[in-house]
Amino acid sequence: MFCYAVTENSKPLVRIELPTPEPTGSQVLVRVTHCGVCHSDLHLWEGGYDLGGGKRLSLKDRGVSLPIVMGHEILGVVARLGPDAKGAGLKEGTPYAVFPWLGCGSCPECLAEEDNMCRVKPNALGVYNPGGYGEYVLVPHPRHLVDISGLDPAVAATYSCSGITVWSAIAKVMPMAPDDPIVLVGAGGLGLNAVAVLRARGHRAIIVVDIAEGKRKAATEAGASAVVDGAGDPSEVARRITEAAGGPVGAVIDLVNGSATARAGFEALRKGGKLILVGLFGGELALPLPLVPTRALTVRGSYVGNPKELRDLVRLAKEGRVAPLPVRTRPLADINAVLDDLLGGRVVGRVVVEHPGG
Repeated sequence: MFCYAVTENSKPLVRIELPTPEPTGSQVLVRVTHCGVCHSDLHLWEGGYDLGGGKRLSLKDRGVSLPIVMGHEILGVVARLGPDAKGAGLKEGTPYAVFPWLGCGSCPECLAEEDNMCRVKPNALGVYNPGGYGEYVLVPHPRHLVDISGLDPAVAATYSCSGITVWSAIAKVMPMAPDDPIVLVGAGGLGLNAVAVLRARGHRAIIVVDIAEGKRKAATEAGASAVVDGAGDPSEVARRITEAAGGPVGAVIDLVNGSATARAGFEALRKGGKLILVGLFGGELALPLPLVPTRALTVRGSYVGNPKELRDLVRLAKEGRVAPLPVRTRPLADINAVLDDLLGGRVVGRVVVEHPGG
């Protein structure tokens, strides 16, 4: 099978050939038709994460080795079934969203369909195993496939990462009254999907923070009740947030998660407020520790989502309650140009690459 792979960090992806997997047991071989290009792919491409203080986490330290066939917002059709998957009701020609955040498959978390929280062995597609920038992906079990019939496949591809990532993060601040402001930091693919999910859940007070005017405009068009310029000193950004909200806020979901954005979000919280850290921009956060208990604040991470959340999101989308994310499609052969646009901040919403014959 053909793949576009990272063969050298920060260098253009190279088209290579890999053996096409043969499914065994409960495995399903999926022919990829669409794949979203996510900002976290840039970290994989660059080879690591900024931990702040001059420290960096290398992907090699996480067991990720080159070549990497990236792409985790995967959508495709069934190509072949392992013998134990043939009674699962999967249909040839039906489009399926692929849950990519795989674990070992046998620990308590995986058996509870919380694969993303596996403590034994992460096996994510597009990270540890070939992902959607290749012709095929090997899925371990039919439960990792969700029928998206009736939905725009390019939009539905984004649900496997940006969709369930914001779904899971939002769940960590709920319940909140519909007019109690929730702040979203970042108006990229995650932020715009978060606006759509909050509106689908009946939330009305949605404040979006971004440094780019074009992205703030996209957030307003998506249904944000207010937007805030995220440029400048964190304390000044926090002041703008509280001004837009009419006071300190109960929830900030930081979809960027850099040193400056996290600090601004923390300073904008009211007593009992929650700061949910999602993005992987990098850096570190120094906190005034006495304020955390005396103001009963929560600082919590949220890592992607699970198959149950993907099914819930797709069900809501099929009911017509989730507004589609702005998506632009490009041929898979343009992947290096797409990554360059993403790195340069020139992408509004999501770019989804289409495979030949998809």
